[in-house]
Amino acid sequence: MLTLALSKGRIYDEAVKLLGRIGIEPAEDPDKSRKLILPTTRDGLQLLIIRATDVPTYVEYGAADLGIAGKDVLVEYDATGLYEPLDLGIARCRLMTAGKPGMRLSQGARLRVATKYVKAAQRYFAAQGIQAEIIKLYGSMELAPLVGLADCIVDVVDTGNTLRANGLEPKDLIMEVSSRLILNKAAMKMKHEAVTGFIDELKQALDRSE
Repeated sequence: MLTLALSKGRIYDEAVKLLGRIGIEPAEDPDKSRKLILPTTRDGLQLLIIRATDVPTYVEYGAADLGIAGKDVLVEYDATGLYEPLDLGIARCRLMTAGKPGMRLSQGARLRVATKYVKAAQRYFAAQGIQAEIIKLYGSMELAPLVGLADCIVDVVDTGNTLRANGLEPKDLIMEVSSRLILNKAAMKMKHEAVTGFIDELKQALDRSE
């Protein structure tokens, strides 16, 4: 049995479409079921439905053999116990700085930055020569500059509509983000045939879509 960890939301929706191209569909709808382990139409493959930030943990420690996670989550998790064999090209967005209109970041500046992407933000501002005090938040980042908690934020941006609705604008690109297939190293050895077969199927599906 292979276990694939997924998170609800955009990644799940786009991953299910990709799995459908290789003949795999969930046997139940996670939005209508309370189950967190879902069987699929393929014998020997089940889905584990968990929080996006927990996907690398479940895979690294072997609770799931494979997972699909955004590159932003993987950079923040900074795992050494994972393989990352495929960029699936789904759930694309950008990790960016954002702030009030007219705000500019400059070398030598001291900033307070609100984000849940602490490691990515620290690396980015250090590389820019900007001294940044990072304030970790878990949601509603857009509030931080509006109420004086921070000078700017670091967050994922898709359309930018949420930022603009709150009087902010995207500033500098930190990295392009897409979702990656990740793999437990032990599973690669213990379930080699099943794992490599699944990876090859996904790769062929991606090649056909290009």
